[in-house]
Amino acid sequence: MDGNRRWAKNRFMPAALGHAAGAKRVRKVVEFCAQKGVSYLSLFAFSTENWKRPEEEVLGLMGLFMTYLQKEVDSMNAHGVRLKVIGDVSRFDTKLQQLIVHAQEKTAGNRKITLQIAANYGGRWDMVQAVRDWQAAHPEANVQSLTEGALAPFLSTANAPEVDLLIRTGGESRISNFMLWQSAYAELFFTDDLWPDFKTARLEEAIQWFSKCDRRFGSSAPM
Repeated sequence: MDGNRRWAKNRFMPAALGHAAGAKRVRKVVEFCAQKGVSYLSLFAFSTENWKRPEEEVLGLMGLFMTYLQKEVDSMNAHGVRLKVIGDVSRFDTKLQQLIVHAQEKTAGNRKITLQIAANYGGRWDMVQAVRDWQAAHPEANVQSLTEGALAPFLSTANAPEVDLLIRTGGESRISNFMLWQSAYAELFFTDDLWPDFKTARLEEAIQWFSKCDRRFGSSAPM
């Protein structure tokens, strides 16, 4: 979800208002995906690299995350949305960690759509922590015995399908350390729309584009 700060700058507003506008866009995207039958939606909210931003902006993002969890959890629960937060949440404030746990527990039984929020997440971090957790679970095993199939259950997305369609807003043509393992065969859709301006019409366009992709996964025949 890229472009919040530029959206605000273009309107001579502080970055915080751009992030707030971006947070409002989330609900419409989640609702649209649920209506379209999308079972998993993952949103990159805060990366491991985002701690490098100005302290005031980081604090604002943490506050916005807390507000979102407090305001939206009842609505998510009522609409069948299951929330899952992936990433190293141990660095977050205790209150924010508690809100995350509460929101996940409250929506755990919902099945209409799973919303994965990647917070303090990085694709490289995900793979490193997976290897460490695998080693901890198999202390006598040699790393030479580690296979892709053996590592996959230790990724933060162990119970989710791999990425089919990855959408990057904001005009950048890169995935910026997002789900590197899970996106190995994802179709990549890039748009110049800044995240607060990312309308459901653009999302529909991306889905229609994806539906026409010839997905072979390395084989000679389409899947």
